[in-house]
Amino acid sequence: MPTNGLHQVLKIQFGLVNDADRYLTAESFGFKVNASAPSLKRKQMWVLEPDPGQGTAVLFRSSHLGRYLSAEEDGRVACEAEQPSRDCRFLVLPQPDGRWVLQSEPHGRFFGGTEDQLSCFATAISPAELWTVHLAIHPQAHLLSVSRRRYAHLCPQEDEITADSNTPWGVDALITLIFQNRQYCLKSCDSRYLRSDGRLVWEPEARARYTLEFKAGKLAFKDCDGRYLAPVGPAGTLRAGRNTRPGKDELFDLEESPPQVVLVAANHRYVSVRQGRGVRGFPSPPPGVNVSANQDEELDHETFLMQIDQETKKCTFYSSTGGYWTLVTHGGIQATATQVSANTMFEMEWRGRRVALKASNGRYVCMKKNGQLAAISDFVGEDEEFILKLINRPILVLRGLDGFVCQRRGSNQLDTNRSVYDVFHLSFSDGAYQIRGRGGGFWHTGSHGSVCSDGQRAEDFLFEFRERGRLAIRTRSGKYLRGGASGLLRADADAPAGVALWEY
Repeated sequence: MPTNGLHQVLKIQFGLVNDADRYLTAESFGFKVNASAPSLKRKQMWVLEPDPGQGTAVLFRSSHLGRYLSAEEDGRVACEAEQPSRDCRFLVLPQPDGRWVLQSEPHGRFFGGTEDQLSCFATAISPAELWTVHLAIHPQAHLLSVSRRRYAHLCPQEDEITADSNTPWGVDALITLIFQNRQYCLKSCDSRYLRSDGRLVWEPEARARYTLEFKAGKLAFKDCDGRYLAPVGPAGTLRAGRNTRPGKDELFDLEESPPQVVLVAANHRYVSVRQGRGVRGFPSPPPGVNVSANQDEELDHETFLMQIDQETKKCTFYSSTGGYWTLVTHGGIQATATQVSANTMFEMEWRGRRVALKASNGRYVCMKKNGQLAAISDFVGEDEEFILKLINRPILVLRGLDGFVCQRRGSNQLDTNRSVYDVFHLSFSDGAYQIRGRGGGFWHTGSHGSVCSDGQRAEDFLFEFRERGRLAIRTRSGKYLRGGASGLLRADADAPAGVALWEY
């Protein structure tokens, strides 16, 4: 597998929702805790950590404060401890309906309550002591089998999801977690749901919903019969096995899903690491070292994993053959670098429906007459412009600074501060994207900067990948989509920053 952080295990953050649909909150003032918040935001996010003593207990750390939840012998609870103490140790007791009960390990009492009346003093479990786990991470990721060290992906030939891929390459490796009825569904890139018998279905039926469990920082998915998803057989078909307790075979990591892109040059051919020109119906040429615009089809050797450096905002392109694009002698571009360096970093300039790339020598990457790419141009013309297409987000979830984007109930408007999210469908045409929402309506811009989701005709939006894991969305008027205090999605931002950037 490639190094340099291409495969990053996601830090699992989550919210805990009580029986009254309110989130456990850690307050800065007095380090008090309550269950008053109606939505999942910064103060409601928690991280589960294993007990340093290697026992069965776990620790709950506030993402907001960096401090630990504790329960004293008299039942008083707080989130004040900078270092975990004996009072910070809890046992997680999963219930048949998927909810958790939190029990103080040293004192044996149960944690619960409502509003600001929380305590850890109950001797029996009532609805007030039941907590639903709501993941706070972005729900689109790669799923890695811990035992097989292989990635799950849609296998269209067998009509199943299998954990047999060495790398999460291509759109088939995208898994979207759908939170519904206090449980989770696993959605494939073609918008079908994984049922516990291994079948893929179009509706999130009961057997396609799972309870999340955590074990040593890993995830397990328990079905409605109390059995766990696991890779089965030589192909690693994902289905519920026989085990009613999660072992290594039933554990998974969620990994970040960076953008995978294809680029089309001015000659209308795909940028590739294959030698020579590919011809439909004939075997593909072998991979080479030169990066050239010479292919008529979009296949693995034309797909590049793109990552943006958080400090410089420059990007790298990693090929399916295992090398980064790098600047070489006389301005050539080859896919041979095994480590990130200054010569593998490219500055992106967004030019409407096209993008230009500037290499570390200060010159623009252009397509030479033979199709090879080289950083030899001082100015941007037709040969220096490329169409860049995101290929591993056919379905899209957007999250801003205040929450997820979701269609407002009973309205054609879009909220930007929700704990739940809608899954939108993307289509692509000539450097622009069309976004289709719930009910099949297209996103479109209305009067006074409003954005609606009931369009009969598709409207073009431009995606600009500005930061690692975040993009800006530009409208035909040149304005950027943003979230704001009103909670509504609007198209009136002048710059692609802050509330105009979206995790995707």
